[in-house]
Amino acid sequence: MDLGLKDRVYIVTGATRGLGLAAARELISDGAKAVITGRDADTAAAVAADLGPNAIGVAADNADPETAARLVAAARERFGGFDGVLISVGGPPAGLTADITDAQWQAAFDSVFLGAVRFARTAAEQLPSGGVIGFVLSGSVREPIPGLTVSNGLRPGLAGFAKSLSLEVGPRGIRVVGLLPARIDTDRVRELDALSGDAEASRERNAAAIPLRRYGTPEEFGKAAAFLLSPAASYLTGLMLPVDGGALHNF
Repeated sequence: MDLGLKDRVYIVTGATRGLGLAAARELISDGAKAVITGRDADTAAAVAADLGPNAIGVAADNADPETAARLVAAARERFGGFDGVLISVGGPPAGLTADITDAQWQAAFDSVFLGAVRFARTAAEQLPSGGVIGFVLSGSVREPIPGLTVSNGLRPGLAGFAKSLSLEVGPRGIRVVGLLPARIDTDRVRELDALSGDAEASRERNAAAIPLRRYGTPEEFGKAAAFLLSPAASYLTGLMLPVDGGALHNF
């Protein structure tokens, strides 16, 4: 199946590792071009070099109010424009309600929530018809995850914003979509498993609760993201797609 990605240009944040990298890799392998971001300039450049000539790496912090405009400018300068964005941010700190400080809440809000809203708003102003705005969210949008209080608080609000945005920009031919990963085998998920004190037992327990009885691979997530961002999904908007092996039990 041809996804129609050849020569389309995407900006993918948080793409030097994990789910953002998996998505960028699949987009590029199907013919797209990408501006990828990470907090460290050298790492972003090295990852972009590994992805090939259709990628450039830019150091960026989603919490910085100047980031969105800088990334759009980079896409225009290198590739002549952009057709979509995928907003991926590293997971906020784990912890129970009593353990999370005001400072941690504020930092997570600025990066995970406000930074994403700001970037989506900037993209919505400048994307052409046929453009797409994607969010990497979490299964916590629909079911709270024990021990991830901050994610449980911020991700559902961001999904609500994405739904609202889809109504506003739909008449201009711009789509807004979200992905809800669960136990994808990334460094972040391995770190969360390790917090239990027995990473292997935690992984076995979590896998047993997934209908497919295993963690997903980054490649599986990346393929789902590439499809949802592609012209092949041109009639899908306002959608929150679980990529979780069936872990979410609601509709």
